[in-house]
Amino acid sequence: MTAPSSPEAPWPVRTVARKVAEWIGRLGEVWVEGQVAQLSRRGAATVFLTLRDPAADLSVPVTCARDVADRPGLELTEGARVIVRARPDYYVARGSFSLRATEIRAVGLGELLARIERIRRLLGAEGLFDAARKRPLPFAPAVVGLVTGKDSAAERDVLVTARRRWPAVRFAVHHSLVQGVNAAASVIDGLQRLDRDPEVEVIVLARGGGSVEDLLPFSDEGLVRAIAACRTPVVTAVGHETDTTLVDHVADVRAATPTDAAHRVVPEIGEQRRLVDGLRARARHLLTTRIEQSERWLEGVRSRPVLADPERLLHGRADDVVALRDRARRTLTHRVETAERDLDHARARVTALSPQATLQRGYALVQRADGALVRDPGEVADDERLSVRVAGGRLPVRVARQDGDP
Repeated sequence: MTAPSSPEAPWPVRTVARKVAEWIGRLGEVWVEGQVAQLSRRGAATVFLTLRDPAADLSVPVTCARDVADRPGLELTEGARVIVRARPDYYVARGSFSLRATEIRAVGLGELLARIERIRRLLGAEGLFDAARKRPLPFAPAVVGLVTGKDSAAERDVLVTARRRWPAVRFAVHHSLVQGVNAAASVIDGLQRLDRDPEVEVIVLARGGGSVEDLLPFSDEGLVRAIAACRTPVVTAVGHETDTTLVDHVADVRAATPTDAAHRVVPEIGEQRRLVDGLRARARHLLTTRIEQSERWLEGVRSRPVLADPERLLHGRADDVVALRDRARRTLTHRVETAERDLDHARARVTALSPQATLQRGYALVQRADGALVRDPGEVADDERLSVRVAGGRLPVRVARQDGDP
């Protein structure tokens, strides 16, 4: 038993290779399903082939005896789906892994359909087929991406039909393999290229009809996931109307045929013109109706008395103004006359109570030189000059007392 490796006691390469070979040898025989990618019958006794995983970019070399590969009833060709009974083998000298097959069985149609059904359930459980993921197609896209076989009838059907329906449409065409072992990878490459193009608004995946085996690449798990990952809406038109592949479930729109795909991605110019004409006629009718309604409303407004004869209202208001003005004049005159009478009464009272009226009755006012009234003879001195005010004016006087006067 070999001691464990350590930095101080590392294993040599041969030891590691031998242990790997021993571990792989203990795995025993396994049954493996795959697709034949390469086939070589070099030599007399051994056949070499490469077994590819259809859902992943993985492959493993397989060797077998010629009698295993040439078993009666087995048509071993590139692209064929097979089930291999093999023992894993690690070749120590080259450090390579391979499978040594002891039995090879062709995958029948029933087995292929069962495998496709398993993949369909798996992807459906992941939600890749949900209707909520479906995106609407753009109306009248300027650029349509097309993945199809070169010079194929499907390509011609899509291009001719779409350009007849909408002459302004442009296509970005990617020719890919649509049959065989490398078809799925080729289609995936085309999808990804077109999906990265910012001008492409919708992608059409088209292929003509064929057998179930011919359409197998379009049920490839990797291709289905590539369509689900596209940011651009995808339309599939694979096979005839009765053919259904897994890409039809994940696509945003499934067309029955390539011609139907062209009908779905671009509108028909004549139909759109008729639609525009119909909308224009409808708009004209609505506008005419609205104008007529507005004219009738305006005519009704103009026929109202206030607008038909505006002076009629003024005539009635003029009489009101005259009446109010007369009323105001009478009221003002009455108030002025009343005020005049009140003023005359006040004037008569003031006159009756004024000093002048007293003077008119014969009284007089005696004032000293400083204007002070003399109320007591004792307040004035002899020979003092005074002013006597009577009704007719003032009289200057001088005080001259007689004997016995106060």
